[in-house]
Amino acid sequence: MADEANEDVKAMSFEQALDALEKIVDDLERGDVPLDQSIKIYERGEALKAHCDRLLKAAEDKVEKIRLSRDGKPVGTEPLDAE
Repeated sequence: MADEANEDVKAMSFEQALDALEKIVDDLERGDVPLDQSIKIYERGEALKAHCDRLLKAAEDKVEKIRLSRDGKPVGTEPLDAE
């Protein structure tokens, strides 16, 4: 049920999801939200957090580190976390 209510999260950009998550945190911290609504927005917050985590992981996977030659010139790229 909660998954269906948060279906729109999948279409959000990272920035949109982060803004929505920040609003939820603000609402919950204020403490003036009824309990049943708090539970619903907490569940939405969890969905937003998971979405942000997925988007960040995908971005990290794309980041590459530039390799430099001994004289400081770029010679190629390698994964950020080369093993």
